[in-house]
Amino acid sequence: MASTKNDYYVVYAPLPPNPTAQNVVVLPYYHPTPRRRRLIRHCLIGSTCLLLLSLSIYFLYPYDPTIQLARVRLNRVRVNSSPKLTLDLSFSLTVKVHNRDFFSLDYDALDVSVGYRGRELGFVSSQGGRVRARASSYVNATLDLDGLVVIHDVFYLLEDLAKGVIPFETDTQVNGVLGFFFFKIPLKARVSCEMYVNINNQTIVHQDCYPE
Repeated sequence: MASTKNDYYVVYAPLPPNPTAQNVVVLPYYHPTPRRRRLIRHCLIGSTCLLLLSLSIYFLYPYDPTIQLARVRLNRVRVNSSPKLTLDLSFSLTVKVHNRDFFSLDYDALDVSVGYRGRELGFVSSQGGRVRARASSYVNATLDLDGLVVIHDVFYLLEDLAKGVIPFETDTQVNGVLGFFFFKIPLKARVSCEMYVNINNQTIVHQDCYPE
């Protein structure tokens, strides 16, 4: 009886001429030293204190209010030549008072003056009031000037009358106190405007305002 024999062959792949070496670096777990932990803690505390100080200055620092001439209406303007050169003038003004602070603002009065070529013609004061924190309030004032004698600037007035436009200046000022807990901090604001009034149609043709 013939027997069969199975032959097994194992094929090995040749090694590469330059095998690539792989290096593995194992880093130990880092434990900060007590000194370094204290330094990090101090930095965090200092940053937090600086942030709280900045926020406190922003919220508690008293800022002066801002005022704006929201509306100006010319009621009348008239020049009288007999028996002497006089001026009749009436303005109605609406002033916006804005409180930028986080505490209420109390003001005693709102003062408005009208001038011509650097000379004051008249003055009016409105009643005081209160402006809530981070809010605005509108104050109305009316200035009436009848029979105003213009002596020093009569030649300029005659020239402006020939042009049909008279320039006027308004100066608005508010004085108040800020209620900061038990303290009263005085605050004030001021704005000046230049207005050009057309005497023919009784309108304001141009107006420039700038805070001071």
